[in-house]
Amino acid sequence: MKRSLELISMKDKGGVWIDHRRALVVLLTPTGERTALIVSKVEKHPQRSGDSPLKGRYESAQVPADDRRQKALTAELNIFYDAVIAALRNVGSFIILGPGEAKGELKRRLVKSKLGARIAALETADKMTDGQVAAKVRGHFSGPWASKGPKAGRANAGLRGASPGAPRAR
Repeated sequence: MKRSLELISMKDKGGVWIDHRRALVVLLTPTGERTALIVSKVEKHPQRSGDSPLKGRYESAQVPADDRRQKALTAELNIFYDAVIAALRNVGSFIILGPGEAKGELKRRLVKSKLGARIAALETADKMTDGQVAAKVRGHFSGPWASKGPKAGRANAGLRGASPGAPRAR
């Protein structure tokens, strides 16, 4: 059984909204629109647990070393970015949206993976719903899959006023 992302062609367009916790990938194909949510296992920020700083002789033994926490964070982010890149690998052109540093980090990794030329735009975008992300991606790329105009099977659904053959009132 083939995975759905393998059916994407280089002609297809897409976009991703990304922060360090999640990425929403929107793929636009001539047959429709698909979304994929990729969730990272990254904690908010590595920090000490508890309400107050630890005290006592064994404080250093109670708190993991910063470099160990940083290595764990970097490893989780690497796995996350690799999953996002895998989802975008076969897309011909895409935009990257997001509120913070993650979009820039993803761009650097895409350039390193020789996929940087496919980036159509890099935009700062605050929190967005899945529908808002999809609309933003559709709005950026025009084509037969964009939801502009009448829906299939509904003749003249996009027209206002009288039908084309009806007499006009004067």
